[in-house]
Parts: sequence; C-alpha cells; structure tokens
Amino acid sequence: MPQIQENVVWLRPGQLAERAGVAVSALHYYESLGLIHSRRTAGNRREYRRDTLRILAFIRAAQRVGVSLERIKEAVDQLPREGLPTKRDWARISQRWHDDLTEKITYLTGLRDRFSDCIGCGCLSLKSCPYSNPDDILGADGQGARRFP
Repeated sequence: MPQIQENVVWLRPGQLAERAGVAVSALHYYESLGLIHSRRTAGNRREYRRDTLRILAFIRAAQRVGVSLERIKEAVDQLPREGLPTKRDWARISQRWHDDLTEKITYLTGLRDRFSDCIGCGCLSLKSCPYSNPDDILGADGQGARRFP
C-alpha cells in the first residue's frame, strides 16, 4: 500500500518498478545517475514520489528513440525537483530536442529505405559503400565505427 504524506504519495521501489515496467535495479541505476530521486524512511528504505512514474516514462520513451542517458539527464535537470513538471516544462524539452529528433528520423528513414540494397549488394565494403559511407567521408575521422557509438 502506498504511503501518503503531505498530499504526496510515496511508493516503495518494488511498487514503482512494477507500475513503470522496469526492474528495481534500473531504479537504483537511474538514481545513481541523478535521473530520479528517493527519500529514506526511518527504517532506511527507499521511497519514491508517485510522480517519478512520469520521469520514468520519459526516460524509457527517450531511450527507445536513441537519446543517450546523458542527454536525458540534461533534460531532467531542467525539470522542477519538487512538484510535477508542467506542460511548459515538457514543451521546453521538446523544443530543444526537435531538430535532433528530426535529424534522427531522417537518418533512420534513409537507412530503412536503403537497407535491403545495402545488405543485398554483396560488396561488403565499408570503405567504398555508396549507401553507408559515400566517398569514405567517415574515414577522415579515423578508424572504427563513426555512426553507431
């Protein structure tokens, strides 16, 4: 049963993890990165505010589209620590990410549309592939993967 105090509902890690669809270990990891925050009870157990569910949903959605945890942390750090983020808070993050997400969508759409040509061509050459690396433009940056960190 969630604990209610000062009009705030607090959830134990297992409750939060179950509702958010993540492992308890993920909560601890996100907390170690400063993405979410907890308090300690008198018995030294963690409790999370119920509104942490929104932050977790945001983290999961951002990760699904390839946003790094570092970028997610930058965004989360702009949200109010106490109280619920407002529509204006979320709009500010959306505006900052708009161009990056549009670029990612364009890249992924191109990859999807050229994927069968690339796999089916048989050249097996990352140096001369006209689809993944035209004119070896990525080679100028050195050896190793350049597009997928």
